[in-house]
Amino acid sequence: MTARSDRSKADQDPAEWLPPTRDALCQYGVEGTATKLRWGLAVDELERERLLDIAAGCGATEVEFTPAPWPPPDRARAPTPS
Repeated sequence: MTARSDRSKADQDPAEWLPPTRDALCQYGVEGTATKLRWGLAVDELERERLLDIAAGCGATEVEFTPAPWPPPDRARAPTPS
């Protein structure tokens, strides 16, 4: 994805924006899905449908992710109020 297309995306999810080239679509779907899974982010119905449509057109692509640590390391060390 180019810097220009990334700027055009802004903070839109897959229900609102897709990469302008077919080559980037599968990568975008995999990376977006992995990010949602890693961080336990919500997916609305339209976004879910769009991600499933992308996956259906990408063959046997697998999404690999590592769950984010919880609590995040900076929160784990926060002092407790006394």
